[in-house]
Amino acid sequence: QGLRQISQRTISTASRRQLENRVAEKQKLFQEDNGIPVHLKGGLMDALLYRLTMGLTVFGTAYVIYELWVASMPKK
Repeated sequence: QGLRQISQRTISTASRRQLENRVAEKQKLFQEDNGIPVHLKGGLMDALLYRLTMGLTVFGTAYVIYELWVASMPKK
């Protein structure tokens, strides 16, 4: 039973130390009026995901238009 108490104590105190409330920091960051759109305020990763999404959207739209053009041509 002593070992069980020790293991429970170390797990509970370790998880308490790692989890710290950073909501106030994030609220300051996202509510700051600095001219950056909210979907890019998260930093580099947000910018990369945004550009990847835009690239895939443009590529997908171009591919759909190409396929529609090919489908509209009569076959000989």
